[in-house]
Amino acid sequence: MGRSRGGLTSKIHALVDAEGRPVALKITPGQAHDGRSATDMLGGLGEGQVLLGDRAYDSDALRARMSEQGAWANVKPMPNRKQVLAFSPFLYKYRNLVERFFSKIKHFRAVATRYDKDPDNFLASVKLAAVRVWMRTL
Repeated sequence: MGRSRGGLTSKIHALVDAEGRPVALKITPGQAHDGRSATDMLGGLGEGQVLLGDRAYDSDALRARMSEQGAWANVKPMPNRKQVLAFSPFLYKYRNLVERFFSKIKHFRAVATRYDKDPDNFLASVKLAAVRVWMRTL
């Protein structure tokens, strides 16, 4: 999907709920920046919800958008950030739910090895794996 020195690569972006179940999924080229590609996925966050993100999502624009929607962005600040904003290490510990979701979907061979070269077909494989994750929790 995206070309880099390592070859054709892609990234899976996921927004998960408090149980680790996927709410929104997206595929982007491997060289695309995480923060810019997440803006269209965050429309579902509303009043009183918390976004837990890693350092790639640390931007003033993302924090402003979350405050407009009534949500709070608990994003680990970049080490070179001049103005350090509010951050809760206690809440940040729950970000492992996203990492555990990725671990679960990579048990599916079609997702782990990326058999599908077409981005739409690969996203369909990721969504099928996500449905299996949902079914396990119900």
